[in-house]
Amino acid sequence: MSSGVSVQHPVYCVNVVGTQNANNLITVSTDGKMCSWSLDMLSQPQESMELVYNKSKPVAVTSMAFPAGDVNNFVVGSEEGTVYTASRHGSKAGIGEMFEGHQGPVTGISCHMAAGPVDFSHLFVTSSFDWTVKLWNTKHNKPLYSFEDNADYVYDVMWSPVHPALFAAVDGMGRLDLWNLNSDTEVPTASVTIEGAPALNRVRWAPSGREVAVGDSEGRVWIYDVGELAAPHAEDWTRFARTLVEIQANRGDSEEEAAAQLPA
Repeated sequence: MSSGVSVQHPVYCVNVVGTQNANNLITVSTDGKMCSWSLDMLSQPQESMELVYNKSKPVAVTSMAFPAGDVNNFVVGSEEGTVYTASRHGSKAGIGEMFEGHQGPVTGISCHMAAGPVDFSHLFVTSSFDWTVKLWNTKHNKPLYSFEDNADYVYDVMWSPVHPALFAAVDGMGRLDLWNLNSDTEVPTASVTIEGAPALNRVRWAPSGREVAVGDSEGRVWIYDVGELAAPHAEDWTRFARTLVEIQANRGDSEEEAAAQLPA
């Protein structure tokens, strides 16, 4: 951006929040500066704030996501692998809670989007240079689950906009994975490797949830029709609630095992 007053560092995060008739463009640069812009006037931001943890440490933001329909609260991933909740306005404006679990920069972050009979808006997923995708709950500062089926940087991740238990992820070996957590949490439900195996650095769902677009390191965009694989059924919300209970129970078991192995 050429504007002298606004952004001096690289911007990896751009989101439009609000409704079609009342919206803002939100950007965050790697020095932790968050700006809110009017799409009618991009010469200078309407407002800006510094994202600082514990009033002292600027957050080097590499990814950002807002829950569906929320224009104030959001989550960010950082260069050091930490994830944070944050707010734009109010008494708790700025960085809130810290979430630790990744061992490398957070490349992608996505809040749960599929509306249905059970509310999962407290869930989000992250991807990282540490070869993993992690599932989180905003109420816990450690990951609920770590998906470890990749053998390269995982560059991006995104929840399905229509299926409660489905997300897509892409990696540096040209692989697009679809994970339906109601089917399996150990391996992807479906995978495809792009011709020539270029690194895939972005994944986005169409609003219908029936197509996935991925961008590669050669500058190409590939669009996949995922059709029935991504179509939700009425029982998928309650099934996913049960899946989460199982994931949390297994997490509790593994934490107890780890504690038992600590020296007395």
